[in-house]
Amino acid sequence: MELSKRLDLFRAEVFAALNERRRALEAQGHTVYDLSVGTPDFQPAPHLVETLRASALDPDNWKYSLHDKDALLDAVCGYYEDRYGVAGIGREQVMSCRGTQEGMLWAIEALTDPGDTVLVPDPCYPVFQNATKLAGATCAYYPLTAEHDFLPYVDGIDPAVADAAKAMIVSLPANPVGSVGTPEVYERIIAFAREHDLVIIHDNAYSDIIFDGPAGGSFLAYPGAQEVGVEFLSLSKSFNVTGMRLSFLVGRPDIVAGAKKLRGQVDFGMFYPEQDVAIAALTGPREQVEEQRMKYQARRDALCEGLEAIGWDRPNAHGSMFVWARLPHGRTDSIDFALELMDKAGVIVTPGASFGPSGEGFCRMALVLPPERLREAVAAIKAANI
Repeated sequence: MELSKRLDLFRAEVFAALNERRRALEAQGHTVYDLSVGTPDFQPAPHLVETLRASALDPDNWKYSLHDKDALLDAVCGYYEDRYGVAGIGREQVMSCRGTQEGMLWAIEALTDPGDTVLVPDPCYPVFQNATKLAGATCAYYPLTAEHDFLPYVDGIDPAVADAAKAMIVSLPANPVGSVGTPEVYERIIAFAREHDLVIIHDNAYSDIIFDGPAGGSFLAYPGAQEVGVEFLSLSKSFNVTGMRLSFLVGRPDIVAGAKKLRGQVDFGMFYPEQDVAIAALTGPREQVEEQRMKYQARRDALCEGLEAIGWDRPNAHGSMFVWARLPHGRTDSIDFALELMDKAGVIVTPGASFGPSGEGFCRMALVLPPERLREAVAAIKAANI
């Protein structure tokens, strides 16, 4: 008996390897600053915890849900109008999913057949390429480079490749590179989608974590976006509910319907108490979200200013909960650098190569420690003399 060749599409998961090494260092008594995984250390708002508790006490909420509550769909539609200024989103344009990781697979499988092409950013959140591979489609990478502020530069994409593609994945604010979209970038992407008859899948996980400017928005707010694409709305980072996996696919009705049809073959729907928590988040107060954004910005400043002070280039960090740093002193091998940094300084970062070929020469750092701890991490890097 042989296992599926599908398993050969994926290498060992970098976060698991880093975590195993972290545990070994801690067992030896070393101080560790883990900046590898983007899990918020902030707490969910009390009203969300209370909503979960109250909903779980209702025996009827422990049955198969089989569908998204109308109240949940309406909450998403209302959130888009109130938070993003996008009026007219209908229930048929919304589907819940257990995190963008799962939803991305359903969206791509609904859009592509084996052998089709998907345009994928490089560097990118690994789920984008992994979902494409699981769907049997082919990744065609478009680079995010410093020359273009780590933003999608569609004029640099081969027109023949674009014509062959069924979809293009865009993620702004971007994980891992920390770039933030502009109206000009979104408008050009929409025009590009029309020119080449492809669908845009936009990951909007970090719209509430943008620095040095106005609040983040939605891809769907731009003219023509709802005709060419869909967007993932995630509550994980904004409301600190990562373990609950509350996410939504929103946008073009035929794509949402296709993804919903596939999901329905293997899933009985989102647990009702989770739906109630999502409703509470979408319709409740958002002061904590803004306070949290400013705390992330303080962390960004502490880390980036500290790294600059010890001779690193200023990292790219305009949005998301990550900073994207070029390796210092001419270093080029991100995996070797990350391992040396962990062993000598106790600072754990994610090597840029794990996010795609264009990530080599960089590392990603998550803003998951308070400013004083980040300053300690920088001091440990300086003391290690790497």
